[in-house]
Amino acid sequence: MTLIGDGARLVDVTSGRTLEHDELVREVNRIVEALSALPEGVLFARVPIGLTGLLRYLGAFEAQRAVALIDPALGAESLGKLIVRFQPGAVLGAPDAAPPAGYRAEGEDWVRTATEGVRPHPDLAVLLATSGSTGAPQFARLSRRAVLTNAHAIAEVLGIGPDDVAPTSLPPHYSYGMSVLNSHLAHGATVVIEPSGILGRPFWDAVTGSGCTSIAAVPYHYEMLRRLDFDPARYPRLRALTQAGGRLRPDLVTEFDTRMRSAGGGLYVMYGQTEAAPRMATMPAEQLAYKPASVGPAMPGGQFGIRQNDGSETTHPKITGEVIYRGPNVMMGYAEDAAGLARGDELGGVLPTGDLGYLDEDGYLFVTGRLKRIGKVFGNRINLDDLEQAARTIGLGIDIVAAIPAGDKVVLFAEGIAKDVSKQASRALGELLHLHASGFDVRPIDVVPLLASGKIDYQALTELI
Repeated sequence: MTLIGDGARLVDVTSGRTLEHDELVREVNRIVEALSALPEGVLFARVPIGLTGLLRYLGAFEAQRAVALIDPALGAESLGKLIVRFQPGAVLGAPDAAPPAGYRAEGEDWVRTATEGVRPHPDLAVLLATSGSTGAPQFARLSRRAVLTNAHAIAEVLGIGPDDVAPTSLPPHYSYGMSVLNSHLAHGATVVIEPSGILGRPFWDAVTGSGCTSIAAVPYHYEMLRRLDFDPARYPRLRALTQAGGRLRPDLVTEFDTRMRSAGGGLYVMYGQTEAAPRMATMPAEQLAYKPASVGPAMPGGQFGIRQNDGSETTHPKITGEVIYRGPNVMMGYAEDAAGLARGDELGGVLPTGDLGYLDEDGYLFVTGRLKRIGKVFGNRINLDDLEQAARTIGLGIDIVAAIPAGDKVVLFAEGIAKDVSKQASRALGELLHLHASGFDVRPIDVVPLLASGKIDYQALTELI
């Protein structure tokens, strides 16, 4: 199977160029041929929102070269550490800098000088970084089957077809952004490439001008759209808003559900993890008004179970425990270095999610919390206890600190720090954890509140956000 279905096309707003299906296939095949000459090993592809970056990804996938999608904003030092650990055959779209030792510059790429390297497992297709909260990121290893089956399952539940048009509201190195691209192209739809982001005026001009039919957004975006008094009726072809990347506040679910239904469309609340390539559930828009707290049933081909305290698993309704997902889209496992890329499937299609929840009598999932103190930064799961420890080690005088999840970012209250330290700390944490600094909102506070037991009063801090 291919990611480029019949009729699929790319529209690049920046250049004004449209790649109809046949030309898109020719461009991708040209890249496939070029990639075949690169040294063996995983390929690192820096993928900004742009035509060149998306073609790099599609070319690597169609060439059946394992490709790690790298945030182009990743700092040179962090990128260098990843290169040392994973020894990629090449870095596609390399930074404008001298290549590291063992690599040579070829056009826009860095190519490894040694032709022999660790050969990835033949099933391995895509690697996405997940936050190693101790500062050592790892990659989720997604097979070709996992990526393709999830793309087709998403398209099935959302009814994506050749008439659909989706803008690049999220970057492709983020699993949600990748899934939008995959699900639309695989079913012959159009992807409109517009890099300014969902809060930029050019983005909405592109939505109007290209007749976009759906928009994907994370909770932060919905908060901003509410402030901007977003009205879907202004966009006559818009029929669907999708939401993932963290829990959306119930009042916003209700509000955007109402707005979309009044405009003849629907809001689709989705649940997933990078480790599931990435979607595991989608709430049907027509059911949202009746079950606004649910994330819906499992994706086609998937199944949820609830693991109880005694280790047994059940699908009986109203029993709360850890959510277990089974499906063909579950990752093969993690890789922490080049040797890990050669390993086969270690999970057998079973993913313990780390989330607490229950199923209702219709098999709809309700997520109620976390097994551990976990937050999400742009879809990446972060252990908040480890994050607090990391904040204490970045050399900025932070000692007493409390981390609170806040949608698709984490707020850290740091006792007694100066205001000018806050931005420095955000940047340092972003660099340490290989995520954008805006995902870490470090705020000074005079005194971190404590419970009578002497433990941090996290609930009191949550009320300050």
